[in-house]
Amino acid sequence: MLGIGILGAAGIAPAAIIQPASRRDDVVVRAVASRSRESAERYAQRFSIERAYGDYASLLLDPDVNLVYVALPPSEHADWSIAALEAGKDVLCEKPFAMDAAQARRMRQAADSTGRRLIEAFHDRYHPLSQELDLLKSDGRIGDIISLDAVFWGPNAYDPDALRHKPQLGGGSLMDLGCYPVHWVRALMQEEPIVTSARAVLNPIGADQRMEATLEFASGATASISSNMAEGVTMKNFLDIVGTRATVHVHNLVFPSQGHSICEESSGVMREWTVRGATTYDHQLDAVVRGLESGEPLLTEGEDSVANMVLIDAIYAEAGIQRALDD
Repeated sequence: MLGIGILGAAGIAPAAIIQPASRRDDVVVRAVASRSRESAERYAQRFSIERAYGDYASLLLDPDVNLVYVALPPSEHADWSIAALEAGKDVLCEKPFAMDAAQARRMRQAADSTGRRLIEAFHDRYHPLSQELDLLKSDGRIGDIISLDAVFWGPNAYDPDALRHKPQLGGGSLMDLGCYPVHWVRALMQEEPIVTSARAVLNPIGADQRMEATLEFASGATASISSNMAEGVTMKNFLDIVGTRATVHVHNLVFPSQGHSICEESSGVMREWTVRGATTYDHQLDAVVRGLESGEPLLTEGEDSVANMVLIDAIYAEAGIQRALDD
């Protein structure tokens, strides 16, 4: 039985790990830790978790916890992921992986040196929809890719005290939303692009409220990335692919179980379809369980996590945003 411990009494954890675990008989959420005992106990009672810890270090000492789910702010991902690895635990770390590539490299080095697994929680990558896109490219139906347009917008009213709006905690639209489109284009192309332009709109305390970037791959393909968390924007996430043989529009890569579609146009013929699947989080947990059992590398660990942060760093640099980080 795989025992999971949650670092952070986080709002994302019920959908991301607690509910998927409850649908399996080989996984159990053993413990949750928060900065206060009271908060951890309330959370544990609410979600029927048997153990509650008032500090993160105590959870890492629990011998019945094998996998630590790091659901903390991005500013704490590196230190606590490394601490969990050094405590002999495997780690599933929420995205974005770290504050920057330097932290990501330290995290990967810790995984390599301890022999434990460190997986980034890009849950959408494990859904059959993502695999379908891989097949469309690999079987040649799209042809050579000419351009990509990757968008994730989601309104989030400005609050200077909220995590998603505080740059020092890892807030900003690129970190919170744009990390997905960055990952989509990298995963599909299997190449690391360069940033040719980037432009940001900042909130009053310096986090990017909106980010637009253009990329270029060695193959000659280009990509545009757009993230926007401004109040009032329309919620949307999609990927458009233009190839020499077909164009493809993919709607809702992030949460396909809530409704998605793939639209392909080739030689004037339109085709639209969906793929069968559970929630992205169920597929992610299944992949993690199987990967830990078999030792097989997963799609969102190792160099993939570092490379995603490298590209995010490059976008910020091109946009002229100086990020004061303690690495």
